Amino acid sequence: MSAGSAPVGTGRADAGALRIVRLANFVAPASGGLRTALRELGKGYRAAGHEPVLIVPGERESDRDTEQGRVITLPGPLLPGTGGYRVLTDKRRVARLLEDLAPDRLEVSDRTTLRWTGKWARRARVPAVMVSHETADGVLRTWGLPEGAARRAADALNLRTAHTYARVVCTTEFAEREFVRIGVRNVVRAPLGVDLVERHPALRDPGLRGRHARADEALLVTCTRLSVEKRPGTALDALEALVRRGTRAVLVVAGDGPLRGRLEQRARERGLPVTFLGHVSDRGALGALQASADVCLAPGPAETFGLAALEAMACGTPVVVSASSALPEVIGAAGAVAADHGEAFADAVETLLSRPRAEAREQARARAECFGWGTAVEAFLAAHDATVLRRAGGSGAGDTTVASSRVARAGDDATVASRPFVSGGLG
Repeated sequence: MSAGSAPVGTGRADAGALRIVRLANFVAPASGGLRTALRELGKGYRAAGHEPVLIVPGERESDRDTEQGRVITLPGPLLPGTGGYRVLTDKRRVARLLEDLAPDRLEVSDRTTLRWTGKWARRARVPAVMVSHETADGVLRTWGLPEGAARRAADALNLRTAHTYARVVCTTEFAEREFVRIGVRNVVRAPLGVDLVERHPALRDPGLRGRHARADEALLVTCTRLSVEKRPGTALDALEALVRRGTRAVLVVAGDGPLRGRLEQRARERGLPVTFLGHVSDRGALGALQASADVCLAPGPAETFGLAALEAMACGTPVVVSASSALPEVIGAAGAVAADHGEAFADAVETLLSRPRAEAREQARARAECFGWGTAVEAFLAAHDATVLRRAGGSGAGDTTVASSRVARAGDDATVASRPFVSGGLG
């Protein structure tokens, strides 16, 4: 089947159904948060009566009907040094596909290499949103750019993005700030979510825990891509500090990426009790690991939401998060916040380990229950000026809260639905 011909069963059966075409780069087979968000939002759009179509790069062309709707893969080259990321580089082919698909809405999850699609959407008179999955200045800083230069570059990039798209969707107030500070007014807020059925405290497995840690050892887990912007080395630094202090602890790293070899070498040279699992594709196995841990570490300083941390909390495991990220806003009191270095993370781990275990686990789960995927789907649909045409129990959310009331425009408390799409970006 060629990309551009619709598979059987994807027609718009409901009156008022929208074809929401979604574009994303940097989605590797072993990627985590973005792939999860795309899957769960697609499932939610479909369950709500709309027609989601996802276009992503891959090794070869394919066109499949899946639980998240139609997924079209176009060949895209590998980016060297990224651990498997590919990008859509053939603009003409992507543009032709968009014309064939004739979307009612466009949703883009890449503010750099795919920003040109905003101009395509304006010419085609298709309302388009850009989803900000990371802060531009945060990513630039993690790659070594000085703070002032990173901020200036981010401001220029964000102004162009806001001009290009009808709306910019941010998942947290933290992510929204870099747009608000430059006067952007077409930003809307829509949270991501967590599968509260698939992730739950009952997944805790004493046998699994025993394979990784002894009874007198704290089991620390970090679930992250092993790349520069995620700062996975902070987790190893924290473990080293804990061991030096006499705290019995081990670390399990679930994730892969370009830094894996360097991190494994560091662990060997320093004699640290670290197990590297690589990418864990079995979601049930990953959930059991998260539920069996005593503390989850989320050291990424540029995170604008932090799905892995939220999944751990849904499993009843408290988390330590970077003070530089959006995660303090997400976790509330159900974890601990630390500066971006190993000693501070070690302090936070010791704080969490000192809390009564049952109370800490209940608090983590209760906070996660504020973020069901049902709420997230309705918020994203509101960002598209779309409604829920039918209700279903999909996405594991168990949550039909009308979320548009939570989706505030930058600068006031108006809902997304109160602001119609505009042709310009900053009006």
